[in-house]
Amino acid sequence: QVQLVESGGGLVQAGGSLRLSCAASGRTFSTYLMAWFRRAPGKEREFVAGIINSIHTTYYADSVKGRFAISRDNAENTVDLQMNSLQPEDTAVYYCAASRIITRAVSQYDYWGQGTQVTVSS
Repeated sequence: QVQLVESGGGLVQAGGSLRLSCAASGRTFSTYLMAWFRRAPGKEREFVAGIINSIHTTYYADSVKGRFAISRDNAENTVDLQMNSLQPEDTAVYYCAASRIITRAVSQYDYWGQGTQVTVSS
């Protein structure tokens, strides 16, 4: 069982930065693939970034590549998302999620946080 709690959302102007953090409970945290998703108003939840545990390989949605960076600390049971050069289209609720397989599919993630709101003003 893994419980996830996100923090760090807020309001920022276009071009600004935010850092989201996800705190996980559970002794098996290090065995999970961790990822961030987001859901913008009126849209489906979409994959943003993921990080594979053993080699810390990262992968990103094309829309955030070069602007966002995901990282994890297995000793602290945390996974962060550094978001730079934010744009109004990045406005969404951001979710931390955990999966036992390498995937971008929402349905394959076993555990989810409650979400944190990110709003980017123009």
